[in-house]
Amino acid sequence: MGVSEDAIPSPGEWPVDPQDDLPITEHRIWVDGCFDFSHHGHAGAMLQARRLGNELYVGVHSDEAILENKGPTVMTLKERVAAVESCRWATRCVPFAPYVTFLPWVSHYGCKYVVHGDDITSDSNGEDCYRFVKAAGRFRVVKRTPGISTTDLVGRMLLCTKNHFVKSALRTLTGEEGPGSSQEHKQSTENLTQMIRDYATDETGLQPGLEVWIWTGSNPAKLGNTVEEPGSFQTLVNGKLPKPGQRIVYVDGGFDLFSSGHIEFLRQVLAQEKLEGYERGWYDQNQKEKRIKENGEDYEPAYVVAGIHDDGVINHWKGLNYPIMNIFERGLCVLQCRYVHAVVFCAPFSPSRSYLETMPLGVPDAVYHGPTTFIPLTYDPYMAPKRMGIFKETSSHPYQHVNAGEIVGRILRSREAYEERQRAKLQKAAVEELVKSSESLSA
Repeated sequence: MGVSEDAIPSPGEWPVDPQDDLPITEHRIWVDGCFDFSHHGHAGAMLQARRLGNELYVGVHSDEAILENKGPTVMTLKERVAAVESCRWATRCVPFAPYVTFLPWVSHYGCKYVVHGDDITSDSNGEDCYRFVKAAGRFRVVKRTPGISTTDLVGRMLLCTKNHFVKSALRTLTGEEGPGSSQEHKQSTENLTQMIRDYATDETGLQPGLEVWIWTGSNPAKLGNTVEEPGSFQTLVNGKLPKPGQRIVYVDGGFDLFSSGHIEFLRQVLAQEKLEGYERGWYDQNQKEKRIKENGEDYEPAYVVAGIHDDGVINHWKGLNYPIMNIFERGLCVLQCRYVHAVVFCAPFSPSRSYLETMPLGVPDAVYHGPTTFIPLTYDPYMAPKRMGIFKETSSHPYQHVNAGEIVGRILRSREAYEERQRAKLQKAAVEELVKSSESLSA
């Protein structure tokens, strides 16, 4: 289904229920965009918007609307919708939202205010996409996440740069490493630490949510399977611990250019654990009533811990300028995902028995991986969990092929179009900056 830019759907033809108008409330917020690549800048906008209300409706533009106003998308509409729906702070995703934000769309879903970053977004005619909601006094501004955008990521791919790599995540977090002076290191550390805390919040965006650790081990233990080393875990953020009866599930990966392939894998892990829960009577009425009586609430049967490899590990195995996103950019993407409950930064490529036995929550009940071909052909990185009898594999799915390599391939196959997009984006940015300056002077 497609919706032209000036059309308002007829009753029964809205892309997402409800079909009848909802009462407008100040507590339901609207945010919209392209959401091409699910980078942490998008998640940051949704987090800030969610904190302004109790519900967040996220409009996603169609491929056709983006092509007309901005240029070609890298991800399809389905892939972009999957990314938005996985964000813990999104209440509902509305596909085919118009590129220019019309009040009837916002009002139909009962949203009083529209939220956007403090940058100007213009349509193909150079006009402000939010001019109508601004004129109606129903626009709210949040701070744009600096240093990350779809344009930045495309640029890294086209130029094959490695400037974004983080040599040591721990030294960066302690202010001992990074660009600039020691004072700049300190400020950067404070900002990064706060971002990790923010992205580890629960679905309200206000309360503690995810447990976050960083693992320290030798390079041989990180890179391969020849060194049996427990390493050490350090807590970065205290969040919600597993509840009684929940199975601890471990997954790991690079999660580079966090995409529909990663998201669907994580969703499938929870789906398989839900089936396992049915088999062990988790959803029996008496078990549900017991959980509510003893814990004050019901909850799902699995608690997912995601290990994220650092930049050096990924580059060792994949070469070139992989990963396209650095350890913190990838970590923030995983943190915002509703299918994850805890995160381990700098996890080893091969989870050894000693590593799994030293994990803060104890030995996992299961270690999952998708049916993919491992990068190294000389050994199986999951031999330890297989020997321990806790390894499980998810089934294949429609987004199985969507990973960093696939996304970079899409860019390179359409290099000329994306380079033109980069040039057009720079030209638009200059115009938008003039509009922003004009607005500031007249304010």
